[in-house]
Amino acid sequence: MSRTRSAVVLLAAVTLLALAGCGGGGGQSADNPGGAVIRTPKSDPNGLRGATLDRPYVMPASSLTDTAGNEFNLVTSTKKPVTLVFFGYTNCPDVCNTVLADIASALTKLDDSVRDQVQMIFITTDPARDDGPAIRKYLDRFDPSFVGLTGSLDKIKTIAQKIGVPVEGMKKLPSGGYEVGHGAQTLGFGKDDKASVLWLSNAAIGDLSHDLGQLVERNR
Repeated sequence: MSRTRSAVVLLAAVTLLALAGCGGGGGQSADNPGGAVIRTPKSDPNGLRGATLDRPYVMPASSLTDTAGNEFNLVTSTKKPVTLVFFGYTNCPDVCNTVLADIASALTKLDDSVRDQVQMIFITTDPARDDGPAIRKYLDRFDPSFVGLTGSLDKIKTIAQKIGVPVEGMKKLPSGGYEVGHGAQTLGFGKDDKASVLWLSNAAIGDLSHDLGQLVERNR
């Protein structure tokens, strides 16, 4: 199997594991219109340590609602050179908490002048339960600067699909509640509103911090 094909299979497999961990696990594979995913060798001091795409995802010019009830456009409202996007929900039992905590930790390892150039966006996959105050309270546990967005589930699914993140429907639990399956990758967008790198949910904090510093430097 070629290196390119192996990397694509790896990404799909890990995304399926992430879906299962968040309660979805319905067998949906990752939508990857970006094509091959190639992991840059860590021996390259100038390379990124996340998974890089040979064709970048383009940020949809779509609007959602932030935690204060204001319209937030994913293109015109993102003012910083580097924007991170992650889909999840406040009742996610495991993966979301880990990813958000790791990103918050990675940001603390950067100088203030670098950290201030990164905007983290959390888009809920469970708008029925995640209103603005619920999302704000949840994100403040990790970093008060994180932006939280909600909207109709159909619109959220459309946005997610355009940037290669699978979002499944609700899965009922024996307790009477439900979980929502979703891809657990975080995408890194530059000032051109394109993402050529993503990190899976098991990315090391040191690798995240390294890559964020690299992205800021490239997008100044």
